[in-house]
Amino acid sequence: MRERIEQLTENLSRTIVGKADAIQLVLVALLAGGHALLEDVPGVGKTLLAKSLARSIEGRFQRIQCTPDLLPTDITGTNIWNQRSGEFEFLAGPVFANILLADEINRATPRTQSALLEVMEEQQVTVDGVSRPVSQPFFVIATQNPVEHQGTFPLPEAQMDRFMLSLSLGYPSAAEELQMLQRHQEGMMVCDLQPCISTVDVLELRHFCQQVKVETSLQHYILNLVRASREAEDVMLGVSPRGTLALQRTAQALAFLKGRDYAIPDDVKFLAPHVLSHRLIPAGGRRAKPIIEQLLRSVPIP
Repeated sequence: MRERIEQLTENLSRTIVGKADAIQLVLVALLAGGHALLEDVPGVGKTLLAKSLARSIEGRFQRIQCTPDLLPTDITGTNIWNQRSGEFEFLAGPVFANILLADEINRATPRTQSALLEVMEEQQVTVDGVSRPVSQPFFVIATQNPVEHQGTFPLPEAQMDRFMLSLSLGYPSAAEELQMLQRHQEGMMVCDLQPCISTVDVLELRHFCQQVKVETSLQHYILNLVRASREAEDVMLGVSPRGTLALQRTAQALAFLKGRDYAIPDDVKFLAPHVLSHRLIPAGGRRAKPIIEQLLRSVPIP
């Protein structure tokens, strides 16, 4: 599987130039069985990353453009009346995919945002009392613009907690942007990517990630970080137990991507700002990431 992982990373690097850490974080979320929130300005490659990932794993890709008039049934699907058969038939929504891109999720109303709560956690959709499982693997990449706030609805804490990690692609460097121009001049498109693994392989990789060893001392380190976030004076709401589990699962996935069958403190330190920051509610107008970085400096490393 090591060779296939390297092929997957290389495949994504062909369309996403110079964002090795972002690619690694998205793969960590995928292999850990979670979902990713991309907070960035438009035009930096968020949609391209989602399409490239779906193409690389030979999965079904669906995109939802979130707007204030979007309804929950536009995401989950609905029952429609079939006059010929004389009964209701279920019309599946875009959520029945392997890679789901919820673009500008904070532009949808809270009622529509909540349509993703069940499927992100339970891997199923309930419509009119009937539960239907979604395709496996199921991976949500949601995007939101952190700069533009007019006409948006901030995600509630319960929804933010459903995302395993958050990240930002950021602007490329001058050399990376030049390389991007050269690749587009050569006609490099997402449709040119060849699948390097299958959706069945992704499920098998997830199983391998769960077998990565996490020593008790490292588990205590994770617990100390999380509990310190709950006791910090400048934090109104600390990290939930779901965040504790997410930090361990992502550490296992990162160790696996790096070719190890055991996690180390450096895995936790690298992932903590991405896994824990969006789960905090800082006090006094402070930002979450500097608080996590301060906790990483104060909590002893095993």
